[in-house]
Amino acid sequence: MRKLMWFVIGFVLAAVIGAYTLMTQVYLFGLIIAGVLLMGSIVSLFRFPKMTMAALAMAGCLAGFAWQYGYDAFYLSVPKAADGVVQPYTIYATDYSYETNYGEAVDGFIVLNDKFYAVKVYLPDDLFVEPGDHITGYFRLNCTLPGFDKDSDYYRSNGTFLTASPVAVVSAIPAEKLPLYAYPAVARRYITNMLETVFPNDVTAFARALLLGDTDTMDYETDTAFKISGIRHVVAVSGLHVSVLFSLVFLLTGKRNWLAALLGIPLMILFAAIAGFSPSITRACVMHSLMALGLLFKKEYDPPTALSFAVFLILLVNPSSAAHVGFQLSVGCIVGILLFANPVRGWLMADHRLGKAKGFWKRMANWLAVSVSVSISSSIISLPLCAYYFGMVSLVSVLTNLLTLWLVTFAFYGLIVVVMFGLFSAPIATVIAWVVAWPMRLILVIAKLLAGIPMAAVYTDSVYIVLWLILSYCLLAAYLIMKEKRPLIPACCSCVFLCIALLVSWTEPAVDECRVTVLDVGQGQCILLQSQDRSYLVDCGGDSETIAADEAANALLSQGISKLDGLILTHYDADHAAGAMYLLSRVPADCLYLPTAVDSDGYSEHLLTYSDGLVWMVDDQVSITYGTSQITLFPSEYGISDNESGLGVLFQTENCDILITGDWGASAERELMQNIELPQLEVLIVGHHGSKFSTCEELLAATMPKYAIISVSADNPYGHPSQEVLERLERYGCIVFRTDRDGTVTYRG
Repeated sequence: MRKLMWFVIGFVLAAVIGAYTLMTQVYLFGLIIAGVLLMGSIVSLFRFPKMTMAALAMAGCLAGFAWQYGYDAFYLSVPKAADGVVQPYTIYATDYSYETNYGEAVDGFIVLNDKFYAVKVYLPDDLFVEPGDHITGYFRLNCTLPGFDKDSDYYRSNGTFLTASPVAVVSAIPAEKLPLYAYPAVARRYITNMLETVFPNDVTAFARALLLGDTDTMDYETDTAFKISGIRHVVAVSGLHVSVLFSLVFLLTGKRNWLAALLGIPLMILFAAIAGFSPSITRACVMHSLMALGLLFKKEYDPPTALSFAVFLILLVNPSSAAHVGFQLSVGCIVGILLFANPVRGWLMADHRLGKAKGFWKRMANWLAVSVSVSISSSIISLPLCAYYFGMVSLVSVLTNLLTLWLVTFAFYGLIVVVMFGLFSAPIATVIAWVVAWPMRLILVIAKLLAGIPMAAVYTDSVYIVLWLILSYCLLAAYLIMKEKRPLIPACCSCVFLCIALLVSWTEPAVDECRVTVLDVGQGQCILLQSQDRSYLVDCGGDSETIAADEAANALLSQGISKLDGLILTHYDADHAAGAMYLLSRVPADCLYLPTAVDSDGYSEHLLTYSDGLVWMVDDQVSITYGTSQITLFPSEYGISDNESGLGVLFQTENCDILITGDWGASAERELMQNIELPQLEVLIVGHHGSKFSTCEELLAATMPKYAIISVSADNPYGHPSQEVLERLERYGCIVFRTDRDGTVTYRG
């Protein structure tokens, strides 16, 4: 049975390489290399029979590259050819329309060259679409594959290779009969409405997230608490939910194998369809279906083989799923459990540890050992992935999982019962929901309490934490090859290394007389100013307000900064201010410095509710002086627009001068130079993300900055930074750094 596993390992290797390149040349080169290695391993079988595993892996790798080459040539070539084409199309909606940052949108599919393609459709604001509707009109199709779209990783890993934008009037025609593909979305909407009706308001969002994986209505503080405490997986529908669902079916059928299989498999498929068939839930459904079939036909169930088969099916349908975060985490957790859960449990249940318990305490010890071993072993593979994708490592995840997973199981059972009774009687469902709400509240309380513990998580913004992770995994590798297993030794060494990494992370910034960090927040601005043990943040906004807040919070917390001395907003555009209130929920500030500029979105009012410190509305020049450092805020009187009426910021230390002009244009820059004499600058934060209307010749001539930093996103729709600005900076000898190209930029003075 394990032969399939080794074949799939090679197939996955090819899929991962292909998913992050999507280049025909790579597929062909991989085919050649895998073919040569396969031939070599086959020849070596005559002398080394154990090379069978290598031969199977190389065969899988060869098949993987061949499949991707064919997939690209016969399937992906169509959306590539359709990129930019404008003509009448009919698109079939598979869900309800929803609001995005770019207006209304809906998910659906389109038929091109007799092939079906998932497509995200942007709609006029006044057009509401339901599942099964036919959307007709003139659209411009855009391919989401690499080289065509900046968000290609997100789209293609979810199997969406096209987006469609209307170029003329479009209409939605209801289907005469609801098609089969529309039923899951209708059921999801019905369940969502039911949960909102019967559950108390304080747990409604959590109920939606726990049952359906829908986190859109979950507030930022709760979502962050789940991430920090290490239980974010409970609101990402995956193997945990499928396992609980099948266990419930198994119990309700009286543990009759044949009945559990006949009812459980269709129910799991229905649940996966309603939840959206993400790679993680698809993997879990396939594995549990194989387990159910094993029970039905009295065949041995082999988890590694089942996992291999599930992964193989997912990658056959869409090889780019290998780049999906949920897929990687889901598979990584299962691999970790298969490799390490039994050894960890065995160590815990040794006679001189938990194994010496008797009777009731023996059962409790066994439960504890199973829970801890599963939590630790699943983290071994998934932890580096979490560190890479989310920028943090939870140090309390094992404890949080131990305290909450049994509650999650109970709450999930309760949600299913609520939905079942809600089909017949809303009052009964409401009573049951009131009961189920209490364990859900307890989960929320535990998550928030543990997330609030100092050092609940560490952040990979610090290179020293990254080094600690690398050293810890080196210790794990050394432990695995050691003959005499003493796990406490590498565990203690890892703890010591962590303490050293934290100490250095917190003290190293104090070595610099001045430090300016321009965070990579996409198309926005977020700048950290530090000197003499004080920290001020200028702006907090970007492509996403929550991502900008996370970037800022992670940068601060990685240095042990749990409170800002001040938060300064240059103006109230979303790309400068939208993330500020989310940031303050994690890292408060002693003082807010806000402009008196136009605030059409009401950000200043929201910020006041999040602030427990001093609020200073800056309508005149303000100087913040401490030691040999000074931050001067300049309100512009040239207020012909929101951008022009914002604040300028001059940060000065003994040997360093840095100027931030927000989104000021040339007129406001000239006004500043008329009112004060600007010093020669070490660093200029280029105005308005590199717009041609900012960073004028006069400003550059007056300040002669050595370095120019542009906060900008790749492929932004505004064309920033403009070629004119880049040429001006070059003429004045500026060394240019850009966040779209260089990531987060730090200047140490």
